[in-house]
Amino acid sequence: MASLSEGGRRDRTHYLYLAVIAAVLAGIVLGLAAPGWAVELKPLGTGFVNLIKMMISPVIFCTIVLGIGSVRRAAKVGAVGGLALGYFLLMSTVALAIGLVVGNVLEPGSGLHLTESLRHAGAAQAKGAHQSTADFLLGMIPTTLVSAFTGGQVLQTLLVALLTGFALQAMGPAGQPVLRGIGHLQTLVFRILAMIMWAAPVGAFGAMAAVVGATGTDALKSLAVIMIGFYLTCALFVIVVLGALLRLVAGVSIFALLRYLGREFLLILSTSSSESALPRLIAKLEHLGVSRPVVGVTVPTGYSFNLDGTAIYLTMSALFIGEAMGKPLALGQQISLLLFMIVASKGAAGVTGAGLATLAGGLQSHRPELVDGVGLIVGIDRFMSEARAMTNFAGNAVATVLIGIWMKEIDRARMAEVLAGRLPFEERTPQAGEPEGEPVTV
Repeated sequence: MASLSEGGRRDRTHYLYLAVIAAVLAGIVLGLAAPGWAVELKPLGTGFVNLIKMMISPVIFCTIVLGIGSVRRAAKVGAVGGLALGYFLLMSTVALAIGLVVGNVLEPGSGLHLTESLRHAGAAQAKGAHQSTADFLLGMIPTTLVSAFTGGQVLQTLLVALLTGFALQAMGPAGQPVLRGIGHLQTLVFRILAMIMWAAPVGAFGAMAAVVGATGTDALKSLAVIMIGFYLTCALFVIVVLGALLRLVAGVSIFALLRYLGREFLLILSTSSSESALPRLIAKLEHLGVSRPVVGVTVPTGYSFNLDGTAIYLTMSALFIGEAMGKPLALGQQISLLLFMIVASKGAAGVTGAGLATLAGGLQSHRPELVDGVGLIVGIDRFMSEARAMTNFAGNAVATVLIGIWMKEIDRARMAEVLAGRLPFEERTPQAGEPEGEPVTV
């Protein structure tokens, strides 16, 4: 528990996130006032996101190994994983349907025309984006046990962590010293992440200045319909669909949960990547009262398979491109193409720009004549990426709470205290649970 002396540290992190807001606003102003110079600041944003990505593999590895290794029965992990995958498939289908309906109603691409420069941009995005199902499955297997941590592939780290977790579980008491060691490693990983977070204002300033300086305002005005429509659709999905589920199952307001995760949403807004908030989501959900096994299995799996925002994005963007090029998709074509892209996008959630590459790859494989149209949304993809990432993040948070309740692995009394603000999250060490790797008491 936090001491009074540690309260000051929480205040410091509060100022840090205020600094992120100020940095984003300053980046917008600079991008409009001096676009040529602002574009040169892009490495600041790229560097910060790379620092965050550097920590993703160790975070996922430690979380999954501790989550599985601390469970007494392997069947429990299988039950959590099976329930999670079934839920993720259902929610992706709902998001797909919502995107189809809104996209067909708005017809956002009507009246736009493809230019030569955008044609080249679309071709560049499509290059190398396509991969077969066999390539995708083989890509989940790392070259070596260690390369899973150096290759930056989420699914490879997931596979190694699952194997390690089940191996330690099978070792019984002999595996406890290893679990304790991994628990201490997790503490170190989160402490390093807390240090990196102090660079967030610099990264947010550079990223925002660069994107505003590169696009200006003219391109955004012509594409306002799809961008605003996409944001509203994502908000509708989170508040109405996820909110109703959370209220019916958990008796909790979606707004209370979103407020509790407010700083994580701000981090996503500044980096345009939900992966940047993954470690803090794990820590906060454990602090909320969800057991470590449920969090350790559901959250990392959700980052690869629960793509609500990406589903909506792919749906509306494909419809937009078809209409803009005067080649609209028939309903049957829409369903076939977009279901393919949902499958192809697994493992890419949270990575900045992955949605654009997935869109290009899907069009290349199904409707090659539409690939050039991807260039139409390159200018606003950065802004749409933020809504996409925040929707994916909200979906994973809600999913973990729901699965915790269905599995009876959540402390409801603690959840009520945390969401009411009476049991604040300790910012100094963003990690819930003890490092020994024991099961969380619920």
